[in-house]
Amino acid sequence: MHFFKVSANCRHSLKSSLLVLLTSMALLGCSSTLKQDYDILYDFSQLKYFSILEVHSIDDPFIAERVAKDIHQALTKQGFSASNNTETSHRFFVNYAIKTEDNPKSAGLSIGLGTGTWGNNGGASIGTNIGVPIGSNTAKVLTIQIDIIDSIDNRLIWRGTDSLDFDLSTTEKAQKTTQTVYKILSQFPPK
Repeated sequence: MHFFKVSANCRHSLKSSLLVLLTSMALLGCSSTLKQDYDILYDFSQLKYFSILEVHSIDDPFIAERVAKDIHQALTKQGFSASNNTETSHRFFVNYAIKTEDNPKSAGLSIGLGTGTWGNNGGASIGTNIGVPIGSNTAKVLTIQIDIIDSIDNRLIWRGTDSLDFDLSTTEKAQKTTQTVYKILSQFPPK
Protein backbone atom coordinates (compact mmCIF):
# COMPACT_ATOMS: atom_id res chain seq x y z
CA MET A 1 0.00 0.00 0.00
CA HIS A 2 1.49 3.38 -1.02
CA PHE A 3 0.56 6.72 0.43
CA PHE A 4 1.42 9.98 -1.21
CA LYS A 5 0.69 13.64 -0.63
CA VAL A 6 -2.50 14.86 -2.24
CA SER A 7 -3.70 18.46 -2.39
CA ALA A 8 -7.12 19.38 -0.95
CA ASN A 9 -8.56 19.91 -4.47
CA CYS A 10 -7.24 16.57 -5.65
CA ARG A 11 -8.57 14.89 -2.50
CA HIS A 12 -12.04 16.35 -3.16
CA SER A 13 -11.85 15.19 -6.78
CA LEU A 14 -10.77 11.70 -5.69
CA LYS A 15 -13.61 11.50 -3.17
CA SER A 16 -16.14 12.60 -5.80
CA SER A 17 -14.80 10.10 -8.32
CA LEU A 18 -14.82 7.38 -5.69
CA LEU A 19 -18.42 8.13 -4.77
CA VAL A 20 -19.51 7.97 -8.42
CA LEU A 21 -17.60 4.71 -8.96
CA LEU A 22 -18.99 3.04 -5.84
CA THR A 23 -22.55 4.16 -6.62
CA SER A 24 -22.23 2.78 -10.17
CA MET A 25 -20.86 -0.52 -8.87
CA ALA A 26 -23.68 -0.78 -6.32
CA LEU A 27 -26.31 -0.15 -8.99
CA LEU A 28 -24.78 -2.74 -11.30
CA GLY A 29 -24.65 -5.24 -8.44
CA CYS A 30 -28.38 -4.75 -7.85
CA SER A 31 -29.38 -5.08 -11.48
CA SER A 32 -32.35 -7.32 -12.01
CA THR A 33 -32.88 -10.20 -14.37
CA LEU A 34 -36.41 -8.97 -15.10
CA LYS A 35 -37.20 -9.26 -18.80
CA GLN A 36 -40.32 -8.69 -20.84
CA ASP A 37 -41.30 -8.93 -24.47
CA TYR A 38 -44.63 -8.32 -26.16
CA ASP A 39 -46.53 -7.82 -29.39
CA ILE A 40 -46.12 -4.09 -30.03
CA LEU A 41 -49.20 -3.98 -32.28
CA TYR A 42 -51.59 -5.55 -29.77
CA ASP A 43 -54.22 -3.34 -28.06
CA PHE A 44 -53.77 -4.28 -24.39
CA SER A 45 -56.35 -1.68 -23.27
CA GLN A 46 -59.20 -4.01 -24.36
CA LEU A 47 -58.27 -6.70 -21.80
CA LYS A 48 -60.50 -7.01 -18.71
CA TYR A 49 -60.78 -10.68 -17.71
CA PHE A 50 -58.25 -13.44 -17.18
CA SER A 51 -58.13 -17.20 -16.75
CA ILE A 52 -55.08 -18.98 -15.38
CA LEU A 53 -54.31 -22.13 -17.32
CA GLU A 54 -53.55 -25.32 -15.41
CA VAL A 55 -49.86 -26.16 -15.41
CA HIS A 56 -48.80 -29.81 -15.69
CA SER A 57 -45.58 -31.65 -14.81
CA ILE A 58 -44.24 -29.29 -12.17
CA ASP A 59 -41.39 -30.54 -9.98
CA ASP A 60 -42.56 -28.58 -6.94
CA PRO A 61 -46.36 -28.36 -6.56
CA PHE A 62 -46.03 -25.95 -3.61
CA ILE A 63 -44.21 -23.39 -5.74
CA ALA A 64 -46.68 -23.87 -8.60
CA GLU A 65 -49.59 -23.25 -6.24
CA ARG A 66 -47.94 -20.12 -4.80
CA VAL A 67 -47.19 -18.72 -8.26
CA ALA A 68 -50.78 -19.28 -9.45
CA LYS A 69 -52.17 -17.61 -6.29
CA ASP A 70 -49.74 -14.69 -6.63
CA ILE A 71 -50.61 -14.20 -10.32
CA HIS A 72 -54.32 -14.14 -9.45
CA GLN A 73 -53.79 -11.59 -6.66
CA ALA A 74 -51.45 -9.37 -8.69
CA LEU A 75 -53.79 -9.20 -11.69
CA THR A 76 -56.83 -8.59 -9.47
CA LYS A 77 -55.01 -5.70 -7.77
CA GLN A 78 -54.35 -4.25 -11.23
CA GLY A 79 -58.10 -4.19 -11.93
CA PHE A 80 -58.50 -7.36 -13.98
CA SER A 81 -61.23 -9.86 -13.05
CA ALA A 82 -60.92 -13.64 -12.98
CA SER A 83 -63.29 -15.34 -15.40
CA ASN A 84 -63.93 -18.99 -16.17
CA ASN A 85 -66.74 -18.50 -18.65
CA THR A 86 -66.29 -19.26 -22.32
CA GLU A 87 -66.74 -15.66 -23.46
CA THR A 88 -63.47 -14.76 -25.17
CA SER A 89 -64.04 -11.05 -25.74
CA HIS A 90 -61.76 -8.89 -23.58
CA ARG A 91 -60.30 -12.00 -21.95
CA PHE A 92 -56.77 -13.36 -21.81
CA PHE A 93 -55.19 -16.57 -20.61
CA VAL A 94 -52.26 -16.69 -18.22
CA ASN A 95 -49.77 -19.50 -18.45
CA TYR A 96 -46.63 -19.81 -16.36
CA ALA A 97 -43.54 -21.95 -16.09
CA ILE A 98 -41.12 -22.37 -13.22
CA LYS A 99 -37.63 -23.79 -13.41
CA THR A 100 -35.24 -24.47 -10.56
CA GLU A 101 -31.58 -24.91 -11.42
CA ASP A 102 -28.19 -24.98 -9.74
CA ASN A 103 -25.91 -22.12 -10.77
CA PRO A 104 -22.25 -21.77 -9.80
CA LYS A 105 -21.74 -19.48 -6.81
CA SER A 106 -19.84 -16.27 -7.40
CA ALA A 107 -16.24 -16.17 -6.27
CA GLY A 108 -17.02 -12.80 -4.70
CA LEU A 109 -14.24 -10.57 -6.04
CA SER A 110 -14.39 -7.17 -4.36
CA ILE A 111 -12.41 -4.02 -5.04
CA GLY A 112 -12.12 -1.28 -2.47
CA LEU A 113 -10.92 2.28 -2.98
CA GLY A 114 -10.27 4.81 -0.28
CA THR A 115 -8.90 8.25 0.48
CA GLY A 116 -7.98 9.83 3.74
CA THR A 117 -6.03 12.52 5.52
CA TRP A 118 -3.61 12.57 8.40
CA GLY A 119 -2.76 16.08 9.51
CA ASN A 120 -1.72 17.99 6.39
CA ASN A 121 -1.10 14.83 4.41
CA GLY A 122 -3.59 12.96 2.25
CA GLY A 123 -3.54 9.55 0.70
CA ALA A 124 -5.37 7.10 -1.48
CA SER A 125 -5.42 3.32 -1.44
CA ILE A 126 -6.80 0.42 -3.43
CA GLY A 127 -7.47 -3.04 -2.05
CA THR A 128 -8.98 -6.28 -3.28
CA ASN A 129 -10.71 -9.18 -1.62
CA ILE A 130 -11.58 -12.54 -3.11
CA GLY A 131 -14.26 -14.56 -1.34
CA VAL A 132 -14.11 -18.33 -1.53
CA PRO A 133 -17.49 -20.11 -1.30
CA ILE A 134 -17.68 -22.40 1.71
CA GLY A 135 -19.80 -25.52 1.53
CA SER A 136 -21.71 -26.10 -1.68
CA ASN A 137 -20.28 -24.41 -4.77
CA THR A 138 -23.72 -24.02 -6.36
CA ALA A 139 -26.74 -21.87 -5.57
CA LYS A 140 -30.36 -22.75 -6.36
CA VAL A 141 -32.05 -20.23 -8.63
CA LEU A 142 -35.77 -20.21 -9.46
CA THR A 143 -36.84 -18.70 -12.79
CA ILE A 144 -40.49 -17.72 -13.22
CA GLN A 145 -41.91 -17.08 -16.69
CA ILE A 146 -45.41 -15.67 -17.11
CA ASP A 147 -47.11 -15.71 -20.52
CA ILE A 148 -50.21 -13.71 -21.47
CA ILE A 149 -52.14 -15.33 -24.32
CA ASP A 150 -54.89 -13.78 -26.43
CA SER A 151 -58.04 -15.88 -25.89
CA ILE A 152 -59.46 -15.33 -29.37
CA ASP A 153 -56.57 -16.49 -31.55
CA ASN A 154 -54.64 -18.32 -28.80
CA ARG A 155 -51.33 -16.56 -29.43
CA LEU A 156 -48.69 -15.18 -27.11
CA ILE A 157 -49.01 -11.40 -26.68
CA TRP A 158 -46.78 -10.74 -23.63
CA ARG A 159 -44.06 -12.58 -21.70
CA GLY A 160 -42.30 -11.63 -18.48
CA THR A 161 -39.44 -13.51 -16.82
CA ASP A 162 -37.42 -13.05 -13.65
CA SER A 163 -35.21 -15.14 -11.37
CA LEU A 164 -34.61 -15.28 -7.65
CA ASP A 165 -32.21 -16.91 -5.22
CA PHE A 166 -33.87 -20.05 -3.94
CA ASP A 167 -31.52 -21.24 -1.18
CA LEU A 168 -33.93 -19.92 1.45
CA SER A 169 -36.27 -21.10 4.17
CA THR A 170 -39.83 -22.02 3.18
CA THR A 171 -41.18 -18.69 4.48
CA GLU A 172 -38.50 -16.69 2.67
CA LYS A 173 -39.12 -18.66 -0.55
CA ALA A 174 -42.83 -17.81 -0.37
CA GLN A 175 -42.10 -14.10 0.22
CA LYS A 176 -39.49 -13.88 -2.56
CA THR A 177 -41.73 -15.79 -4.97
CA THR A 178 -44.60 -13.36 -4.30
CA GLN A 179 -42.29 -10.35 -4.75
CA THR A 180 -40.96 -11.77 -8.02
CA VAL A 181 -44.43 -12.48 -9.47
CA TYR A 182 -45.58 -8.96 -8.56
CA LYS A 183 -42.40 -7.49 -10.07
CA ILE A 184 -42.93 -9.40 -13.32
CA LEU A 185 -46.61 -8.41 -13.59
CA SER A 186 -45.84 -4.77 -12.73
CA GLN A 187 -44.64 -4.62 -16.37
CA PHE A 188 -48.04 -5.81 -17.65
CA PRO A 189 -49.80 -4.41 -19.53
CA PRO A 190 -46.88 -2.69 -21.25
CA LYS A 191 -47.02 1.07 -21.24
